[in-house]
Amino acid sequence: MKRQRLRIGAGAGFAGDRWEPAVELVERGNIDVIVFECLAERTIARETLARLRGDGPGYSPNLEDRLRAVLPACAAKGIRIVTNMGAAAPLPAAHAACAVAAELDVRDFSCTVLIGDDVRDQLTVRPELTLLESGEPLETILPRMASANAYLGANAVAEAMASGALVVMTGRVADPSLFVGPMLQAFGWSYDDYEKLAQATAAGHLLECAGQVTGGYFADPGVKDVPALAQLGFPFADVTAAGDVTIGKILNAGGRVDIATCSEQLLYEIDDPAAYITPDCVLDMSAISLAEVAPDRIQLSGARATPRTPSYKVSVGYFDGYLGEGQLSYGGPGAVARAHLAGDIVKERLSIRGFSFDDLRIDLIGLDSLHGPGKGRPEPYEVRLRVAGRSESRAAAEAVGWEVAALYTNGPSGGAGDFSSVREILAVQSVLLERDLVPISVKQIEAP
Repeated sequence: MKRQRLRIGAGAGFAGDRWEPAVELVERGNIDVIVFECLAERTIARETLARLRGDGPGYSPNLEDRLRAVLPACAAKGIRIVTNMGAAAPLPAAHAACAVAAELDVRDFSCTVLIGDDVRDQLTVRPELTLLESGEPLETILPRMASANAYLGANAVAEAMASGALVVMTGRVADPSLFVGPMLQAFGWSYDDYEKLAQATAAGHLLECAGQVTGGYFADPGVKDVPALAQLGFPFADVTAAGDVTIGKILNAGGRVDIATCSEQLLYEIDDPAAYITPDCVLDMSAISLAEVAPDRIQLSGARATPRTPSYKVSVGYFDGYLGEGQLSYGGPGAVARAHLAGDIVKERLSIRGFSFDDLRIDLIGLDSLHGPGKGRPEPYEVRLRVAGRSESRAAAEAVGWEVAALYTNGPSGGAGDFSSVREILAVQSVLLERDLVPISVKQIEAP
């Protein structure tokens, strides 16, 4: 028998999110499903490299701790968990989830794994594919490819949920689709019912960043005040079988849910609001209406959609050299002039030593690091010099921090608090891959 109503909570909006709000949702939110969205574009490339090099498990480093926080209550209440914390290793992540369940004595536990987003093999034999961002052929970055993951859709998530497992573990899935999948499975909607898919996708987009729709990344003191921001609650969506959607939060949880917070999140990371392309549909937000139906309750209506595209977007992560960075602070009268001189010295020193960079930036944090040089700005009393250089050469990247640190006794007066780092750059571009080239399967893992 299909459900008539579903309450889906957002348990995380990125890999480093807090888990106290998720615990609050599980314990007091009367939710049916909780979704942990923890996978940014570069995250999966980073985890792929970590797994290949033996530096990490390939799944979200916080997976075990996050599950320990919610699993007993979810099991007791029958709240299902959907998460992309599997990252580059969804099968090992599922085994890790089973180990946590055994540790916590959660009985009759199983985890269903969604497999198929890793398409490195498919891309390796298709060097002619076009990179969407640069227009260059894929072959220009193939030798440096670290990962290639298709954004799977809600139909795949729904298939995994049909197993009945308490936890559904995925790799790359489009963010809204993590929320649409439970609706498809619970209500038995047709995957071609675009009227309902439109409402569901809009709801998923509102929830995917968790606390952003309850006032996080929104607050501006005196302009847009948010109560109890340090105890920010995470949102949920009440969805009906007819496709009605209401966004809300728990009573007395920190934050706010209103037309302003929902409007900002609707437009977050959107290029064309009339054509937001997801694996499930092409969402048209232009006629969406938001109405306050109760305190911290916003009803969404008017979402429209056209049919999904015949291809999946694939995020391709690749090694793009090294980034070397050095920082030093200057304060007091003349701080800006001394910091400018210090930056000029570092630039000249790097040239003298014969190092070249694809990009070399010299910024004064507190003056021009965000918006670039500008006339008429008041001069700050203190600034922090930041020199950053991108290069194929690790030696060149290391030289940046070395030369900044050398300013202590070889540069202007008053420099203090040096910091330096060198890291690999993982860049991301995208290609389109026909859907029939992406085989999707599910596998159920039982706790020991």
